[in-house]
Amino acid sequence: MALTIPAPDREDAAADAPGVAVLAAGCFWCVEAVYLGLAGVTRIVSGYTGGAAQTANYRAVCTGTTGHAEAVEIHYDPALLSFGRLLQVFFAVAHDPTQRDRQGNDVGTQYRSAIFTVNDAQMALARDYVAQLDQAKVFAGPIATEITPLTHFYPAEDYHQDYARQHPDQPYICAVALPKVEKLRTRFPQWLRENQRR
Repeated sequence: MALTIPAPDREDAAADAPGVAVLAAGCFWCVEAVYLGLAGVTRIVSGYTGGAAQTANYRAVCTGTTGHAEAVEIHYDPALLSFGRLLQVFFAVAHDPTQRDRQGNDVGTQYRSAIFTVNDAQMALARDYVAQLDQAKVFAGPIATEITPLTHFYPAEDYHQDYARQHPDQPYICAVALPKVEKLRTRFPQWLRENQRR
């Protein structure tokens, strides 16, 4: 039976002021694939954050020793989509937030669950929402998501961008990314780009 993940108890317009969110939830190919389907998302960049500029490359990050997480920088229209809704999808669809430093068979700190906040309002909303979900015991265990201010975001190599859409038959995409996209379609059809009336 699918978990029901409630929306945040509160929203804060200040959290949406930049129209940018940076989230880490395992392999960035999969996270990007999920969020590309949401109405209001205008652009997504896969990349690295949490470490230094000189180690912001795939070969180094895969060692799990750089401090970086694979992350996505989501640009969105606050008139159509809120930071709170992005977080609801993050916890309901994008990954298992109770897993520490891994997602499934992808193991290492580079696959950690994290919200990299771009302002104080995002920080407060994210912390309050995690507390809300933990208090409600929505998940079987405590949420392991790290919440930390964003310092720098480094775009990943070009071949990582829009990866799932360009490689729909790649075995990892079929096994991991596409089921998450289907979960989004099943749980939140009203938020899908394809279902928005023009």
